[in-house]
Amino acid sequence: MRGWKCVPMITLCLLLAGCGGTEETVSLRDRYHDMQGCSMEAAVSCEQDGLAWEAVLHCEYVPGGESTVEVLSPETIAGVKAVLDETEWHLEYEGDSLNAGTVSEEAISPAACLPRLMNALRDGWLLEENEENWNDVPCTRITVDQSGNQNRKILSTVWLRQEDGTPLRGEIAVENEIILTAEFTSFAFYDTIADDAA
Repeated sequence: MRGWKCVPMITLCLLLAGCGGTEETVSLRDRYHDMQGCSMEAAVSCEQDGLAWEAVLHCEYVPGGESTVEVLSPETIAGVKAVLDETEWHLEYEGDSLNAGTVSEEAISPAACLPRLMNALRDGWLLEENEENWNDVPCTRITVDQSGNQNRKILSTVWLRQEDGTPLRGEIAVENEIILTAEFTSFAFYDTIADDAA
């Protein structure tokens, strides 16, 4: 009889332990959901249909407003800037602007990679969360569903440093094929930048 009385207590402990991880993830994602914006740089690579593309991008992400993505390298396309909002985007270069069409939930492009990963952290449907090292850095790995209206499964995965919650790596997969990867080299929330300036 005494052994049976322990079972509910053990079960309760396991449930409470499970809740701790969920609260941490909610807390991490809350920071992204509540942010005014962020500034980041990352090496973004794209592999699809046997073709590979890589560039270093700088992004100013503003939730619900205009986000900008500027190419820093390679030199041949450095300075090209994409301006994105929730409905459309255009390209800018040396003062010229070219409308690049409508932005849909299914749009998967290197220019939209960094804003899309931020949108994933803010609003994606949480599928998986665990602790995982990336290049020996302790991280919380979060995978969310961002599938659109064209019946394609779109998953975004982000490795957030456990030390400060900033992104280290991101991946966007379509139908279980990784299309875009981002290796973050710098990241700052706008409130952190303001505090540093003060």
